[in-house]
Amino acid sequence: MQLSDTDLVLGIESSCDETAAAIVRGGREILSNIVASQEEMHAHFGGIVPEVASRRHAELITVVVESALRDAFVGWRDLALLAVTRGPGLVGSLLVGVSAAKGYALATGLPLVGVNHLAGHITSSFLLAAGGTEPAPREFPALALVASGGHSDLALIEDLGRYRRVGWTRDDAAGEALDKAARLLGLGYPGGPAIERAAADGDPHAVDLPRPDTKDGFEFSFAGLKTALVRILKNNDVQQSTHFTADLAASFQEAVVDCLVRETVEAALHFRARQIVIAGGVAANRRLRESMATAAGRHGLSAYFPPMSLCTDNAAMVAAAGYFEAAKHPPDPQQMLSMKVDAALELPA
Repeated sequence: MQLSDTDLVLGIESSCDETAAAIVRGGREILSNIVASQEEMHAHFGGIVPEVASRRHAELITVVVESALRDAFVGWRDLALLAVTRGPGLVGSLLVGVSAAKGYALATGLPLVGVNHLAGHITSSFLLAAGGTEPAPREFPALALVASGGHSDLALIEDLGRYRRVGWTRDDAAGEALDKAARLLGLGYPGGPAIERAAADGDPHAVDLPRPDTKDGFEFSFAGLKTALVRILKNNDVQQSTHFTADLAASFQEAVVDCLVRETVEAALHFRARQIVIAGGVAANRRLRESMATAAGRHGLSAYFPPMSLCTDNAAMVAAAGYFEAAKHPPDPQQMLSMKVDAALELPA
């Protein structure tokens, strides 16, 4: 599919608990990026309730899409392509976004491309956002770390639109481990930001926690780290003090960061990457940003992070990923309306 650097793409994202739509020009420039978060709603349950999430998506999707068009000052006739997340994620949530996108494609005649959510996160580091930092240069191969509540994946970026998964987690994702630790420490939901806030007053070396090493390729494992925290809490008979909790939060965060940094830098060196990009919700963690930049710099590598607004799920990353996907694999008009969601969709290995 022939796309120019001025073509506009509407992206739709509904893989988890954010209903989002965005307009992106040329796979790079964000014209609008609307995100309706359900965080406050799910905080009452201490985590995401899939049925509640999908119902809320259905209520919000039309309003969010219309807001994205309005904020970008464009109409349907100005668009060249529609892009939607088709996986991985929660089945019910994905179905809402994909169904809406199919309806828009049928009504407008616009081509539609399905996007891998992880590819979207990878692409977010290359987006130009208003008020954001300079995006990562397009220097390939690059090594990407996608760290979120559901994923801890390493991908080799051969070009935008060409990604190969080279590492993954054996058990918990990094964000999932942080969520579980926050729950154990009584810090609330979402766990990542809660752990980071508590850790600010703690000593990251106060508690000796393991740094699991799988010794098998570039894999992560965080289940053992969570188990170590459970044992420490069970063996501590005294009332937990604020200081004790802060030290545990800081030590746990440091262990997670150490594991992410170690495997990412080792993989970047192994594959002779020219740069490292980090994406996903955990990429908003300031300690990870500091540690990754320092470790990469020791080996002459630069580490790039998306602006905070693009770390969590959003549709700008979907629109950009769709732009590059369509350029390499033009959507088939005969098949795009039969697109299926895939809750376990992975990047090619």
